[in-house]
Amino acid sequence: MRRRQIMSMLVGLGLAAGSLLGAGPASAADTPPAEFGNDWHDPVTAAPPVSRPDAESCQVTLAEAEFRDFTPYKGSYTPPKECGESWSKVVLRLDGSVKGRQYDRLGHLTVGGVEILLTSTPQPSPDGIAWSVEKDVTRYSDTLRSAQPVEMLIGNVVNETYTGIFDVKVTLTFYAANGTARPAGTPDKVLAPAGTSLTTPRNSERILAEVYATGSGGGCEEYWYLTVPDAAPYSCRATGGPYREAQIKVDGELAGIAAPFPTVWTGGWSNPFLWYVIPGPRAFDIKPIEYDLTPFAGRLNDGRPHRVEVSVAGVPTGQTGWSTPTNVLVWQDEASTVVTGALTRHEESTPVNSVTYTPGSEHRLDTKGAHRLTVTGYLNTSHGRVTTTVSRTLANTSVHRWTEGENLDALKGSWRDDERVSSGRRLTATHRTYTMDGVTTLGAGARLRTVLTLGDRADTVVAHGRKRPTWARLDDTYSGDATYTANVPRDQRHAVGTTAERYRLRGSEGCYDRSLQTVQGVVTEDRRRC
Repeated sequence: MRRRQIMSMLVGLGLAAGSLLGAGPASAADTPPAEFGNDWHDPVTAAPPVSRPDAESCQVTLAEAEFRDFTPYKGSYTPPKECGESWSKVVLRLDGSVKGRQYDRLGHLTVGGVEILLTSTPQPSPDGIAWSVEKDVTRYSDTLRSAQPVEMLIGNVVNETYTGIFDVKVTLTFYAANGTARPAGTPDKVLAPAGTSLTTPRNSERILAEVYATGSGGGCEEYWYLTVPDAAPYSCRATGGPYREAQIKVDGELAGIAAPFPTVWTGGWSNPFLWYVIPGPRAFDIKPIEYDLTPFAGRLNDGRPHRVEVSVAGVPTGQTGWSTPTNVLVWQDEASTVVTGALTRHEESTPVNSVTYTPGSEHRLDTKGAHRLTVTGYLNTSHGRVTTTVSRTLANTSVHRWTEGENLDALKGSWRDDERVSSGRRLTATHRTYTMDGVTTLGAGARLRTVLTLGDRADTVVAHGRKRPTWARLDDTYSGDATYTANVPRDQRHAVGTTAERYRLRGSEGCYDRSLQTVQGVVTEDRRRC
């Protein structure tokens, strides 16, 4: 397997741009105990580490702090002089530790106002755990070339009950561009919009917005996929049901749509024993939604500020619970002072959000959602007129079943997000599918059991003129089955659980395939197939 080649290709296709927990192999030699104890294996995932070029490197500490409340870490960043200003890759690494008792918490890191990491934390064992997250942040090189303020926060509450303090260090490793390590192709500008106001360079020829959209904060929007209409007897309600759609508008006109990923945090589905060792997909490295705004570049290039707004359709009016930090990435036409153009096509289907509630001894909610948007625009660049068309089609189906008191609570859902972008002679087609199939039951002796499978899949093909197309396929599947006694102290829970993850990346240049399995917090399998 040519791991470096395929990982570089998959990063270029947007399938492995942010990574990844557990850079080293997990030990699979220990015998599992009969039930969970006071310690378990440190968190790990089957995902690959970020590939690194064979080049001179320099390291900078970006943040180092203990998070015990909602006071952010504030510091400063200075780029390393030893590795020049042109880098082949920049890798962020977060190393953390925590022990005692603590909820999972959300965290973010900004440099110069640009969001470069959105993360969440594992829940600790009494004896303590350590974990790490890696992410390729090369695309933010424009921001990293100059001194910048740094802010990081993992909001936390520490008291006599919740004792866990998050001790975190974040570093950046820069790999110089020399020899075979060529400079990375990165955006010319990385912009952090001031509120909803955005002014782009007048010679922009490609514009992408990335939105770190998460339903979080401890309220019902953390479990948006389980919400039901107001008339149904369930603890989490939303007028229109569970359909959610992340939208971006330019000057009030819909410019992009996307299906938000149904992230499950490490306390999710009422069962932390599912996540102590293997987190759900994306839980520690939240990937941003990308919107190609190039069809609107002719409008945005007029030198004036424009209104760029991000919202989540389906959230009840006035209800909080979603975070949508946004960056804008810009590529410029070096041979032009001003690039002109226009939006020539804007076609939107009527949004579908159908919810059918069926009462009974077992309540049921059937949901179907769909939406389609196509936009086209052209730009008069120094290398000719370039027309860009972006088409995106969303579809969601789910069946939610529950009983009185929610002693049974089950969901089977699927979200599809198909995107096709043609620009000049380049065509990129991406088909994303997210799945969730789970059930929680509360039975005799207050034994709470959760059985859950999560899927994160994407197929991408890139064609450029007469060149041979490149392709990549991602399949990240998590499964877990855990049981414990509810509403008793930790040492009386008698918890048992098995979890597994298989992470597969295949493409036109190779493959990566790794499986993990745990029993009562002990890694019992760590297998590589490629």
